[in-house]
Amino acid sequence: MSQYLLEIKGLTVEFPTSEGSVTPVTDVSFHMDRGETVCLVGESGSGKTITSKAIMRLIDFERGRIAQGTVKLDGEDLTAFPQSVLQSIRGKRVAMVFQEPMAAFDPVFTIGTQIVETIRRHEKQSAKEARVRAIELLKRVGLPEPQLRFQQYPNEMSGGMLQRAMIAMALACGPELLIADEPTTALDVTIQAQILTLLRDLQAEYGMSILLITHDLGIAAEMADRMIVMYAGRIVEQAPTQKLFTKPKHPYTAGLLRSITTMDSDRSAVLYTIEGTPPNAADFPAGCRFHPRCPLATEYCRTTTPPLVGTGDHEAACWHSDLLSAERDLGHHGSSIAEVVVGEERSADSHPSDRESQRLFEVKGLTKHYPVRGSFGQTKAVIHAVDNVSFAIHERETFGLVGESGSGKSTLGRVLIQLEKATAGSVLFRGEDLGGIEASRRRALQRDMQMIFQDPYGSVNPRWTVEETVAEPLSVHSNISRADRRARVEELLELVGLNPTWADRYPHEFSGGQRQRIGIARAIALQPKFVLADEAVSALDVSVQAQIVNLMQELQNKLGLTYVFIAHGLNIVRHVSSRIGVMYLGNLVEIAPAEELFQHPAHPYTALLISSIPWPDPSRKREFTPISGEIPSPAAPPSGCRFHTRCPAATARCRELAPELLPIGNGRMVACHYPI
Repeated sequence: MSQYLLEIKGLTVEFPTSEGSVTPVTDVSFHMDRGETVCLVGESGSGKTITSKAIMRLIDFERGRIAQGTVKLDGEDLTAFPQSVLQSIRGKRVAMVFQEPMAAFDPVFTIGTQIVETIRRHEKQSAKEARVRAIELLKRVGLPEPQLRFQQYPNEMSGGMLQRAMIAMALACGPELLIADEPTTALDVTIQAQILTLLRDLQAEYGMSILLITHDLGIAAEMADRMIVMYAGRIVEQAPTQKLFTKPKHPYTAGLLRSITTMDSDRSAVLYTIEGTPPNAADFPAGCRFHPRCPLATEYCRTTTPPLVGTGDHEAACWHSDLLSAERDLGHHGSSIAEVVVGEERSADSHPSDRESQRLFEVKGLTKHYPVRGSFGQTKAVIHAVDNVSFAIHERETFGLVGESGSGKSTLGRVLIQLEKATAGSVLFRGEDLGGIEASRRRALQRDMQMIFQDPYGSVNPRWTVEETVAEPLSVHSNISRADRRARVEELLELVGLNPTWADRYPHEFSGGQRQRIGIARAIALQPKFVLADEAVSALDVSVQAQIVNLMQELQNKLGLTYVFIAHGLNIVRHVSSRIGVMYLGNLVEIAPAEELFQHPAHPYTALLISSIPWPDPSRKREFTPISGEIPSPAAPPSGCRFHTRCPAATARCRELAPELLPIGNGRMVACHYPI
């Protein structure tokens, strides 16, 4: 038996391109002990996923190859094995949970069929025995009605259920090593807590090691024994989790830690950001690859690559580790490193909308239902996306909207700006009922209502230049000359922090954060009063997320904007919002000032949402408190309080009588028979 379960030395991965080979991973070395959880962290493009795929030699199917180095599993070098041998190792000794489970399952076969196939490929079991084993696994990972789930197709399951089914398939043959690549990125905070709790329990039960890939440092703090930080294809630091959080030795690690927003972060402070963006794998800089973004960089950093060295179990690749090591212990997510890394000014008034102001929107009894049609056009069911919602949004405020997927947040946002027509109720914008006015007047008012989308690339035409994309609202709503249009686009690009000369470029030439800035430029082109930000930062790395949030708040101050900010990252919602509304299954269950909501939640659902947030501080590691069960179908919502099926405090009254959203003082409203 080898000393380590997994040992990687000098791993270098190459991919051929039309312009020569690209090396996205260079000289990566680390090890894993049996039963250990190691987290690979870093921004998108740092090489985390490619490293994990190289372990299982999955890069062979993507035209990649291991150019140098070894990958040893319990002493056996996987780089020397042919694919025929590796097929017997994948799934049996090493298994993988992918970020997007829908893409990993075959849509034409049932979940049960695919798990049974995995079992029978590696174990000498009959179809009947494999079926029994598969149903046991589905039950073990917490799926309700496992016999039914066994017969379902991937498209018939929610994201959380499908991720559990993938974990069941990965565990089918009792692997020694489980690689989990961003297993919770696309999930709500409640489902995330369920999945992470499940992984922790299964690790203890099976005694396996877990290599967890994530860009969420809160998850890493909760789950990891050790952490490995990657940047631009290299490891820049590795250490036990507690050491890395309290005394980072690399400026990049320190920057990531400072970029974290927590439940007790100062809401009046500008979020810390790492300047610039990660380099492209085809154009890595010489010397230390972080030097173009590093405030400590010297000429030596620009020309000479630092080795990964250190004392004991803490290593870093930095010529100036001594500057960071000399600092006192950082305690809570790196706050004391501010003077070493950057001097960030604080804003005393980053939430101007906290002041009293006039109502911009008034929503009364808003309802949006979607009929589900049968093959002959008859209505089979009705989706209750939004039911009888009433609230107001004030000018210059940021109204946060949170809740699990399927709660109706995005639908409510689309009805607000008239992208969807309400089934019942009314939406008043500056006193005018948008549903009861002429189309021409509604179109004129929609100039003042714009939207920032979650996917900045999917929301633009890839064949249009930046100028054409940003100028589209100007072309639709106004007559403007070509010269004036160009001048306005350049002005907008400069306003959102982009080079005005980039107006002739195309979307694929930009990073995710830059593309989101382009989306923001388009949203403010007509100088609107209101912007709907629907998961506008959810898909971004923590450092880029901070840049976009700071930009949005800066624009709010300059332009007097009002936002509805929809997100499932509760810490970010707390930071940006004046007030927050909590939605569950089409209903608003609580509205409160942001700080009040997080300090003293009044609805059990709100309290459970907050308790599901992982703390990015290993010294405050705690047990997750996930909400039990899945959110019910909006086609058949429960009677009474819709949360009663998952509420630990539910009574017979809750099951029979739906509570109204009523004021409880201090600017707060709650829909609960027994507020906390």
